[in-house]
Amino acid sequence: MVRRDINPVASGHLLIITRRHVADFFEATATERASLMALLLEAKAWLAREYAPDGFNVGVNIGLASGQTIPHVHVHLIPRYLGDTPNPRGGVRGVIPDKQTY
Repeated sequence: MVRRDINPVASGHLLIITRRHVADFFEATATERASLMALLLEAKAWLAREYAPDGFNVGVNIGLASGQTIPHVHVHLIPRYLGDTPNPRGGVRGVIPDKQTY
């Protein structure tokens, strides 16, 4: 299933979620992971039509150290827009100090 993130980091931030309760991406079956990826592609196409972003971030947090706060697998699909951050280089590397530039 696809839901809007209740704490979006950008306009249009979506979550792609398994129906069966599974704690993380690696515990999901191959069929569930394939379904997540198929839904991810559908959600991306919808966001492209409705929001016309300039790019996307796709992410999965696994475990407390990664920032996972909900123990149910979900994939973040975050539309990105030119100018939404001063320096987007490095993408999600920006969450780790000194790793954004490489």
